Amino acid sequence: MASAKRDENAPGEGQMDAPKFDPEEFARNLIEMIEHGGKALSAYIEPRERGDASLAFPQEIADMSKTLAKVAEDWLSDPQRVVEANSELISGYLDIWSNAVRRIAGEETDPVMEPARGDKRFEDPAWTSNPFFDLCMQSYLHTARWAHNLVRDAEDMDDHTRHKAEFYMKQVVNALAPTNFFLTNPAILRETVETSGENLVKGMQMLAEDIAAGQGDLRIRQTDPEAFEVGENLALTPGKVIYQNDLMQLIQYAPATEEVSKVPLLIVPPWINKFYILDLRPGKSFIEWCVAEGLTVFVVSWVNPDERLARKSFADYMQDGIIAALDVVEKVTGEDNTHLMGYCVGGTLLGVTLAYLAQMADTRPTSATFLTTQVDFTHAGDLKVFVDEEQLSALEAEMEKRGYLEGKKMASAFNLLRSNDLIWPYVVNNYMLGKAPFPFDLLYWNSDATRMPAANHSFYLRNCYLENKLTRGEMVINGKTLDLKKVALPVYNLATREDHIAPAKSVFTGSKHFGGPVRYVMAGSGHIAGVINPPARNKYMYWTGRKPSGEYETWVKNAKEHPGSWWPDWRAWLKKLDKETVPARKPGKGRFKPIEDAPGSYVKVRSDDVFPG
Repeated sequence: MASAKRDENAPGEGQMDAPKFDPEEFARNLIEMIEHGGKALSAYIEPRERGDASLAFPQEIADMSKTLAKVAEDWLSDPQRVVEANSELISGYLDIWSNAVRRIAGEETDPVMEPARGDKRFEDPAWTSNPFFDLCMQSYLHTARWAHNLVRDAEDMDDHTRHKAEFYMKQVVNALAPTNFFLTNPAILRETVETSGENLVKGMQMLAEDIAAGQGDLRIRQTDPEAFEVGENLALTPGKVIYQNDLMQLIQYAPATEEVSKVPLLIVPPWINKFYILDLRPGKSFIEWCVAEGLTVFVVSWVNPDERLARKSFADYMQDGIIAALDVVEKVTGEDNTHLMGYCVGGTLLGVTLAYLAQMADTRPTSATFLTTQVDFTHAGDLKVFVDEEQLSALEAEMEKRGYLEGKKMASAFNLLRSNDLIWPYVVNNYMLGKAPFPFDLLYWNSDATRMPAANHSFYLRNCYLENKLTRGEMVINGKTLDLKKVALPVYNLATREDHIAPAKSVFTGSKHFGGPVRYVMAGSGHIAGVINPPARNKYMYWTGRKPSGEYETWVKNAKEHPGSWWPDWRAWLKKLDKETVPARKPGKGRFKPIEDAPGSYVKVRSDDVFPG
């Protein structure tokens, strides 16, 4: 194993004795911290006393306990295996302790355990330069590996239970990292010494504010919530809302060129997030770039629903969302054909809609672009942990009470997929280091969650994640049994290599079910950053290859890597399908007069706001 560089006398970050410490100031800060702690406790208790929040443990905690108990039962059924597992654990600790003793005695040693490459938790030099923190880190890493092996080596366990156990064990292990605790994190101790505990005061104050903002539940701030406002410094591409109904507003964007491609583009974003991920800020906006490329762009902006829309179904989102928008686009432009693009679950809805339109012999869609979209859920990743009959029934009962799923529920699930990136760094930074998070537009959007109508969300989870009906040819919409093979138009199917929500392998598998030519492209980075990657920034890369057939791993092995953004590749693909141009179309002409300026009012409704009447 490679030797870790350890400088016992390294100055600066790794040392704990340089800062000045004021005991009196520290005592005052402790008192103030306790006061803010009382406010945090009150913010937690008061909504529960009023009945606005539940005292019960979340259903996910109960499921985690039950799942991990099955792992324990499996091991306890064979005492000999328990002895062997404990011996492995103790042996590793003895090796680490022996190594630490030799190191303290002045002997150069190689670490027994090292963090994985790219593990940002242990970047502070003190984790290797200080023997105590090095011992904490290596002991944790050994325990973490041992715990993961317990799940891996459990014998009497079905695939779904094992998947859940692996996921839940990872969450437990991530939560118990020494980086998350005051006494075992050198950066927190150093900050406490340097500020005489002022960091603890600020951290507890932020904790109280975030529990209050979550109405009794902790809403971890990932960015400065005051730094952004939709329509002010986000979603600024000029356009008009030209149509709206109960479920959506349709935005037509103003042209930036004198000539535009003849066939318009209709974009369908996910309804579980807001569309402005595609229109963040100038220079970072996919919609702005499309307009500059000479496309007539229309975007669906979904409503943030409340209980009055509880019975809105998946079919309603198809009919009153995509198909209604398609009707308007046709009337506004006078064109019989439209390019369609769907992102994430918006893409899944688009795939269903295309299959339905094919059944209806509707030929208006001329191409389809899917951004990190699943239509086959065989390899749907860790989100499948939350979908089985028991959990889904409990979720449906919860949604029935309100009429919708709260946005924070889905946001929490997404954050858990990358808890070491989206949860624990902010717990440490905000509540222990006492530092406000950096203003970041992507994370502001990530926290701007939307509600989901009960009927629609239940259909989606059951028919897609639980039963995978679309690619089996068993999904029924409006009395029509859908067949993706009848979707014979050209498809551009984008996956991202590090996607935790729509894994690249899952997107690849879904590509095989369409009836027409499919261009499968894999971009670097993840579900969001891999998509929102403007060419001018020249970040990441993307891969192209043969048509998606055979094994995903074989395709990746033979794929060709290209530097930079996938956007120009997609535009070149689209131009081959649509070479004719026409004079630019301005929003608001004809029968669909402008209702309001883009980005419209629906997108501005937050989940803790009052629903617009």
